Amino acid sequence: MANPRVAGPTRHPLNRRQPHFEIAIMNAKNDRSSWLKGPGTACSVPPGPCPRPYRLVLLGAPGVGKGTQAELLSERLGACQLSTGDVFRAAKILDPCDRTPALNQALDFMKRGELVPDSTVLQMVRERVNCLRCHGGFLLDGFPRTVAQAEALEGMLTEEKLRLDAVLSYDLPIEQIVARLSGRRTCSKCKAVYHLETRPPRQAGVCDQCGADLFQREDDRPEAIRVRMDAYEKSTAPLADFYRARRLLVSVPANGTPEEIFNRTVKALNGG
Repeated sequence: MANPRVAGPTRHPLNRRQPHFEIAIMNAKNDRSSWLKGPGTACSVPPGPCPRPYRLVLLGAPGVGKGTQAELLSERLGACQLSTGDVFRAAKILDPCDRTPALNQALDFMKRGELVPDSTVLQMVRERVNCLRCHGGFLLDGFPRTVAQAEALEGMLTEEKLRLDAVLSYDLPIEQIVARLSGRRTCSKCKAVYHLETRPPRQAGVCDQCGADLFQREDDRPEAIRVRMDAYEKSTAPLADFYRARRLLVSVPANGTPEEIFNRTVKALNGG
């Protein structure tokens, strides 16, 4: 059983718990089975006592480094990264008998190239409500994506007598996002990913691992990136407004190294 924190107005800035901050780092990596496989499964590393379980939502456009920050936050806060995208990817390799109806519905929509509707996503998250009660806290990544999902999450947390601590929005000017993503190159054979500036191959245009040619994916071309960013901004703006109205939205500039962005995140959680 988890030890939920009752909803209330009192905030607990991270700097007041700084002596415990590094202690939260887990030596063994959690396989997140409860989240990835759903009801009836247990994680490989149950969360131990946590002096301060953080419950956060992460927002950020493709290319801002949100995934890297999720990993750092998970390691250093002890909170479990709950990514809906990871659930969908894991579902593809699960035996059909082990999939819940919600997962089967989600995969059917994805196979048809359609967006998974809110009702299906919410059913999938509700099946995993134990993960929201986790002693170590959670980092929701990829959910909620719409105001309807945010309202439903708010209702679920209220039922569990829990509340969000913050919604971290990683922000980066579109020109920098274009530069980051348009510099990516992918191996035509083993699918290894390189970057012309930050992780270039030893030989231009050739994969270090298998020697195959590198290419630029269609969705990494500048014109495609701008279309994706426009769609992201239009879909996320109402969600940001929703959390801003609840005084939960925390903007974090996503320029610099992963460690610099992480330190900026900690400062933002401190209210700095």
